Amino acid sequence: MELKRGDLVTRISYNHDTVFKITNIKNDIYYLKGTEVRLYADAPLNDLIKYIPEEKIEIKEEIVEEKELNRSEYFYLPGKILHIDGDKDYLTKCLNYYKKKGLYAIGKKVSEEHIFENILPMLEEYKPDIVIITGHDAYYPKKGDINNLKNYRNTTNFIKAVKVARKYEKSHEKLVIIAGACQSNYEELIKAGANFASSPKRVNIHALDPAIIASELALTERNKEINLLELLDKTKYGIEGMGGIKCNGLMYVGYPR
Repeated sequence: MELKRGDLVTRISYNHDTVFKITNIKNDIYYLKGTEVRLYADAPLNDLIKYIPEEKIEIKEEIVEEKELNRSEYFYLPGKILHIDGDKDYLTKCLNYYKKKGLYAIGKKVSEEHIFENILPMLEEYKPDIVIITGHDAYYPKKGDINNLKNYRNTTNFIKAVKVARKYEKSHEKLVIIAGACQSNYEELIKAGANFASSPKRVNIHALDPAIIASELALTERNKEINLLELLDKTKYGIEGMGGIKCNGLMYVGYPR
């Protein structure tokens, strides 16, 4: 079997649980990036099978009835989203999702280790209601303690960015922060000031999970409290992948149109 960069594959050793794109091949090792899950991996050729796309399977957010703005005499101003992502492909997926929802979102591709250095000017320029801080992360169980931040790929970088954002706006109601990626240290991100974070059970998350939460908040009226459990259930892995605190929506409603 011949595989090349750009091919889609799954791993035999993981029972074909995730579809990857081959990003590089070096010394007979194939470097992989999840097409939907925020995950990097590598594998030898004998562990890979070429993936043939079948009929697209809908994820939970696609089968849940979408919020639609009531085109009455009222007008609607959804919350503004600033999405900062360490991965260009996933950022594009999320921006397309926001567009589909009719939301105004600014997307910026910034590598995880540099987000904390760049986030303040962006917050000051765009003045968002919601900021997403995401990209790639991983917990390395072979290194030991699940509570030791040194055993995570990028959680420390996300924490630093969250702290800068929360210093900029101390109120959790005025600025909603959604932070983390696959297997991030959920507890420490919440302590740092995030409203929502991944990953309570240190599982991988879907590329769109932060965008699903942001969109729901942006399209819910400000005087209405979000049903936290229903919101988290709309993400790919539910409360195992994402968690957060209760809050209200971020959409203004006015009259007349």
